[in-house]
Amino acid sequence: MGARKRIRANQIKEAKKEKAFASLKGCPSSPQKMRLVADMVRGMDVQKALDTLKYCSRDAARKVEKLLLSAIANWGQKNEGKRMEDAALYIKEIFVDGAGMLKRLRPAPQGRAHRIRKRSNHVTIVLGSKTVVENIVNE
Repeated sequence: MGARKRIRANQIKEAKKEKAFASLKGCPSSPQKMRLVADMVRGMDVQKALDTLKYCSRDAARKVEKLLLSAIANWGQKNEGKRMEDAALYIKEIFVDGAGMLKRLRPAPQGRAHRIRKRSNHVTIVLGSKTVVENIVNE
């Protein structure tokens, strides 16, 4: 690994330490269903998002709610002594990526077989604070 690459990798690692985020890997539901819930809460204040997810009837909302609580706990670990209400936390980023697929075969008429693709996804939530102006330096 070259010197520049190593320096850049360390910068990315340091930036990651400052971010409050949580990720859910290999969630067994389709990315499309999860994106519907993610789009619903993107950019919301944390408390409003928790209320919205609590009363949403979708199964994916339960998983996103649990993930959001984890991201809040991670923020609390990195910002000891600060209150969540004073920081005015909001969902800065939420994105859903496709994960591996389980491929199965279902019997079909006349000796054929149909493929069933059981999809899964990865979800990542990044929290931001409205009171702190974040400066991101891209080199």
